[in-house]
Order: sequence, then structure tokens, then C-alpha cells
Amino acid sequence: MSTPSWHERAAKLAIDGRAFIDGFRVDARSGARFDCLSPIDGRRLAEVARGDGQDADAAVASARRAFEDGRWSGMAPGARKRVLVRFADLMLAHRDELALLETLDMGKPIRYSLSVDVQLAQNCIRWYGEAIDKIYDQVAPTGADSLALVTREPVGVVAAVIPWNYPMLMAAWKIGPALAAGNSLVLKPSEKAPLSCLRLAELALEAGVPPGVFNVLPGYGNEADSALGLHLDVDCIAFTGSTRVGKQIMQMAGQSNLKRAWTELGGKSANIVCADCPDLDAAVESAIGSIYFNQGESCNAPSRLFVEASIKDAFLEKALALVPRYAPGDPLDEETVMGAIVDPVQMKTVLGYIEDGKAAGARLRAGGRAARQDSGGLYIEPTLFDGVEPAMRIAREEIFGPVLSVLSFTDIEEAVRQANATPYGLAAAVWTADMSKAIRSARALRAGTVHVNQYDNDDITVPFGGYKQSGNGRDKSLHAFDKYTELKTTWIQVG
Repeated sequence: MSTPSWHERAAKLAIDGRAFIDGFRVDARSGARFDCLSPIDGRRLAEVARGDGQDADAAVASARRAFEDGRWSGMAPGARKRVLVRFADLMLAHRDELALLETLDMGKPIRYSLSVDVQLAQNCIRWYGEAIDKIYDQVAPTGADSLALVTREPVGVVAAVIPWNYPMLMAAWKIGPALAAGNSLVLKPSEKAPLSCLRLAELALEAGVPPGVFNVLPGYGNEADSALGLHLDVDCIAFTGSTRVGKQIMQMAGQSNLKRAWTELGGKSANIVCADCPDLDAAVESAIGSIYFNQGESCNAPSRLFVEASIKDAFLEKALALVPRYAPGDPLDEETVMGAIVDPVQMKTVLGYIEDGKAAGARLRAGGRAARQDSGGLYIEPTLFDGVEPAMRIAREEIFGPVLSVLSFTDIEEAVRQANATPYGLAAAVWTADMSKAIRSARALRAGTVHVNQYDNDDITVPFGGYKQSGNGRDKSLHAFDKYTELKTTWIQVG
């Protein structure tokens, strides 16, 4: 019996768009819904609950009850660990369903939903689950008449607001450390791609996460996000998304109860390739593959490529030969490597930046147009601009699409200065065979992650976050626990 195609599976997929609060699927209190449309062909996937302030109140109240009665926060660390590991196991057991939801909802190729999004998301949940009973508190040095304990405690009710570009993975980056630390959680997915997060909540309940500990509130940002940001009973809010909205989240936290506010925001990452690059072909493959991966819809995408002038022509010749590999295709075809743009708003934004680049005098060397227009979906050709000047908008602003801006340099220190001449500081890279040059450049680059002779090869063990207006705090690694815990000093007088 042959395996059904992804299109056949999609046709049979039953999707529930209701919110998940206190262990149950529920409609919005107002009864309002919105259509969830697939960017791959425009089909309607589901009607999704349009949560607002009333629903935020219900979700937060559920999370507060769960936290205060200790059903999760008071559970033994080993028991919490087993639940999260079981949660990760269930994600793997349902990997095809989760990957299909991700691809249909936001347009990425099914091959990457399977190999990247589901795989990394379950690994994140598993890793934090395994960490629970391996983290120790501290005893401070004191005199013989005292005992000083420094302990970590869960912060309480956490609101997590995540973007649409990696819905499942960004959710896991919040769910894993927040639940591992013993908090209760209200997750607010983007209205552009809420479906996988809603399914994750059901799997968490099945794994043994008690009702009320993990709630999912779909809805629009100006309604649901704002309600959580201003909520007086939310102890901490973690946001991943645009710098503009991140600033609003910080303001709302200050205007309400001064809740802890953590942000992972935009980027305009620089990829610097020196003439003494140890492997030019690898540098080209990485530059092209990294910018067009996930349709360029990645906050750390290396959208500014600085190539030393003496090798620029050779670099571009190799790069332009690779661009056709990334022609957008059917996301439900396992051979496709670049999929659909998430929605018409983002499509218009990206095409607008392309027109702006042309008008500013940059040389369009590849792409620049909408593609697959007979599909009913939203696709853009992989686009490459040469002759880009630092003052151009395409070199300064986050595009969040498959658009690469190529600049040249003759002096590495000047390239680093240009790389740093941005309000962002999320990621960067430098390619050189001279390790002294690499180390000096890495130290000088104002970015949360600096790659040397590669791009984006890291894992859950290292922190991720940005300098400047790319946010505060860090996701991933043990450092993420800093966001979701409070430090308590207990000083005991010894008789």
C-alpha cells in the first residue's frame, strides 16, 4: 500500500482552531473567529478563535490557579522531567501531523518542517526536561554562625508571545525553560500561524502537563497581545517578533505591574567574506542557503553580504549559479527548498523593498518578482542585489524575505564598522583563514552570535539573543532559566 502524498494527507487533516484554556478547547468568549488561510494556495484551513481581553483574563486566571495550588510548580523535579520528556516523545509520534500543520499554516517546505521545525522543537522540550533535575542551587560562603542559601524559584505566570516564521520552534524555546522551571504559561501564537501551537497544548496535556499549566490563546496582536502585556496578574512576558512591537511590549510591562519583559527582536545580520576565506565554495553555499532558507523569513538571516573587493566577481559568479536552486516550489513537495511567503501583507512588504532597491540604484542580478502566480499562493523569486550602498533601505532595514544585498569592502575594520552601523545586533559572521583576524573581528562585532567560517551552525546548548534593538535576555541553553526564575536569598542564623 503506497504512502499517501502530503496533498492527500492535507485534504484529510481535521483542524481545530479553538483556544486551549484550563485543559479544554474553547471558543472565544465573544464568539468571534477569524479565517486561517494557507499561503501555499489560499485555501481556508480553519476558523480560529479570536481571543481578546476576556479570554486573556480566563487563560491567566487558569494559569494562576495552577501555579498557586502547586499542581506543577510543586511537583517533584524528577516527575516534571518525565512529563516533558513524554511531551517530546509525543511530538515525535505526531511529527507528520505537526509538520503538515506548520507547512500549511505558514508556507515553509514540508521537508524542513519535518527535519528542522519538529525535530528541533521536540529536542528543545526534551533538553529542558532533562535539565530539570541537574541544576543545583547554591550555598554562599558565611561565618560559622550562619547558613546562606541562594535558590531559584519559578517567577509565576508567564505570557509568551511568538512570531509566525517558526511557530513551533519559537514556542518550544519558551515552553521548555518556562515549564521546566515550574511556571504556568499562557502562549499567544501569531494570528498568521497559530495551528501547530494549539496542537502542542493537546499533546502536553496528554503527556501529563496538568490542566491550566499550559494555555494557548489565539487572536490578533492589538487585542490578545496587548491584554497580556497590560495584565496585572502576569509576572513575566517573553516576546519574539519585530522591534516595533517589542518596544510596545516593554512599555506595557512598565505601564502595568512592571512584569519582567524579555524580547528577541529584529535583525539585519552581516556576513563578511574576506579574500583569504579558507573555502570560497563553502562561503558561497552558506551565504545563499542561509538567506533563502525559510524564504528569508528569519530574524538572523544574513541579509547583508560584505565581500572583499578582490574576490567579489568570483564570489558573485558562483552565487548567481546557485540561485536557481532556490526557485520557489510547492511546499508540499518534498523536493522543494523554498516555499511561500506567509501572507499578502508580508508579500507586499517584500516586493516593496525590492522596488525601493531598484529605485535607489542597486543592481538587480537575480529574481525580484512574484512567482507561481497561478498557484493561488504567495511566492517571490530568490532576489539578489549587487552594488548596494550602506545608506540604501535594503541595506538598513529588516526585509524578512528572500532578498540579499551585496556590498564590497577593502579593509576588514571598515567592514566591521559598517556591519555595526545598524540598530540591530542579532547575528554576524566572518570568513577568513587568519584566526587572529577572525578573533579580532568577532570581538568587535556587536552581535549576540558571531559565526566564524560557517553560518547558523549552533544548537540548543548555546544562548541566542541580541545586542541593541535586537532585544534583551537569551533563549536556548541554561541561560534561558534566568528569564523564568527569581533568585531568593535565605539567610539562616545558626545557634
